[in-house]
Amino acid sequence: MSGRTAACLAWSACASSLALTALTFLFIVFLLRSDTPIYYYWLETSMVAVGYSTVGAIVASRLPESPIGWLFCAIGLIFGLSHFSAEYAAYALLAPSGSLPAGEGFAWLTSWVWVFGLGFIVFLDLLFPSGRLPSARWRWFARFTAIVLLPAAILAALSPGLILSSALQNPLGLQGLPNASKAIEAFMYALVVVGASSMLARLRYAGRIERQQIKWFAYATAVAISGVILKNTVYPAVGVKWVWWVGLSLTAVGVVSSPVAMGIAIFRYRLYQIDLIINRTLVYGSLTAVLAGVYLGGVVLLQYAFRALTGKGSQLAVVASTLIIAALFIPLRKRIQGFIDRRFYRRKYDARKTLEAFSAKLRNQTDLDALSEDLVGVVRETMQPAHVSLWLRPEMGSKGEQP
Repeated sequence: MSGRTAACLAWSACASSLALTALTFLFIVFLLRSDTPIYYYWLETSMVAVGYSTVGAIVASRLPESPIGWLFCAIGLIFGLSHFSAEYAAYALLAPSGSLPAGEGFAWLTSWVWVFGLGFIVFLDLLFPSGRLPSARWRWFARFTAIVLLPAAILAALSPGLILSSALQNPLGLQGLPNASKAIEAFMYALVVVGASSMLARLRYAGRIERQQIKWFAYATAVAISGVILKNTVYPAVGVKWVWWVGLSLTAVGVVSSPVAMGIAIFRYRLYQIDLIINRTLVYGSLTAVLAGVYLGGVVLLQYAFRALTGKGSQLAVVASTLIIAALFIPLRKRIQGFIDRRFYRRKYDARKTLEAFSAKLRNQTDLDALSEDLVGVVRETMQPAHVSLWLRPEMGSKGEQP
């Protein structure tokens, strides 16, 4: 396939996915106006359709020989079609004013097309970032996934009852069969998890660049998983609305960041900035959690104290708690930063401490020979080269060398 043909095909798939998503949001507006339930995973599905198709068009047009770009395009197009079908069918079949044709056909399409979308995600996990399997041992899993996709889609297409995560009924479901949609969804997500775990096998033989590429993928995946856990597990247990909003936000950011992170990794654009991003996420995520706990705990304890003393609560509890977290922000951030550096970035932490100690010694050192030895020792300890040599200009002193 020529580069021009590949670019036309990739951008055509992207344009189709974006057009489907735009039409989908139009139907969402109609459904909300008529008080008809919309697809539960509308935001995540839209992010997948837009993010994967856009990044896929860029990757496939520039690297047409790599299967990763085409997998991106296929995933975006399938999820765009699945979401459009769900909202179209909901408006045609459930909305009071809905009078669109082929509503049942789109409802039936919604019941099974998502299986192939998740299946392509499995292959994307297996092939990222090199476009090849991590090792020959994973070939059996790739073949197994390819074999089960069609039977899983057929079973989902024939399952009676409610279609997954929607209020639609499968119009072609066979009444004698059980509704296997939930079971098929769990099975497909299990395949996705196993496919993602192939990154661990890849890490055993990965070089420095490939490790950085996998870090980008792992970071976006961790953000998305954190949001899913908060939204679908923690929120039903605690019932606090802001937990749902935080989970929804993290899920949306993680889902849309996943193809972007993979694109950065494939093109190696600012590849090594992921270490700084992970570091700042750990520091400020931990700092936010600790300060929120201190704030809530301070408000509760001070309100209890005011009630014990005066018989009623006081707004001073909120003010005092705010002042406490303001005073704790900088020292607590430094302590958390130091802990994370020592725990997760030990080599860089030791190197920085060595340089700080050498800088302090440099201010008071007047012996050039001792300073030369210290400088060679600092370079050897921080950079760990195979050989260290120090040359001085003749008028400044003799050449010192230390292996």
